[in-house]
Amino acid sequence: MPNIKSAIKRVKVAERNRESNRAWRTSVRSARTEVATTSTNKEACQKALNKAYKVIDMAVSKGVLHKNAAARRKSRLALVANSAKTSKKK
Repeated sequence: MPNIKSAIKRVKVAERNRESNRAWRTSVRSARTEVATTSTNKEACQKALNKAYKVIDMAVSKGVLHKNAAARRKSRLALVANSAKTSKKK
């Protein structure tokens, strides 16, 4: 534990930020799982995909994810959703 007052404050801030980032990362993972589990129902999958996009964009705005990482995740989610829809039709 640091002895300097400013360093003590930085430890507290870092811990607070770590908890916040952890919550956002968990939300992103949950949204991804929601898309995967609803891939059999077209309407539910689209709603889950929209929600996942929103959560990912919010994580970018909070600084938890890089914008390119968010784009990659959204692209992969779209591939999962679209492949599920097309395999349902066949």
